Amino acid sequence: MATPKPKPGDPIPELVESLLVELGEDPDRQGLKATPDRVARALRELTNGYGVKPEEVVADAVFDQDYDEMVVVKDIAFYSLCEHHMLPFFGHVHVGYLPKGKVVGLSKIPRLVEVFSHRLQIQEKLTNEIAEALNQAVAPRGVGVVAEARHLCLEMRGIETPGGRMITSCMLGTFRRDPRTRAEFLNLVRQSA
Repeated sequence: MATPKPKPGDPIPELVESLLVELGEDPDRQGLKATPDRVARALRELTNGYGVKPEEVVADAVFDQDYDEMVVVKDIAFYSLCEHHMLPFFGHVHVGYLPKGKVVGLSKIPRLVEVFSHRLQIQEKLTNEIAEALNQAVAPRGVGVVAEARHLCLEMRGIETPGGRMITSCMLGTFRRDPRTRAEFLNLVRQSA
């Protein structure tokens, strides 16, 4: 996704400057002079998923295809900002689906991950949104999504536990109903290259 261009009259730089003052900093010192504008650009880029409709991401890339075996895209790297502290969380998402007469272009699955991760998020919601969007776009027999991430709000503040990972999953359709389908998906996700 393209980095949004700064808007004239963008209030974020002024808010960041006020924040710097509240933290006891001097926003006019050399190292901080451009920080309000840089933070504004960074926040706009890190949250540019709000300006994208997931259905438009896949709209022109759903194809009729007589294929009925599992499709899995593993190790899709992502980063996001938690909605509670606006600190980063990052990791990998694994997405699988069982087609029912339609498949989606390969690049569209990572694009869906990007759209939802470039919003203020919690990992549980992110996982569900990816699964629901793919389910809606392709109407497959089932969808499975597993996300693994490190959360800097856990590592840098509060309990300060470095290195812990959170794993979430969302299983829809046959991935939820059929233990064999779920097991096949999870086995494929665990396999190394």
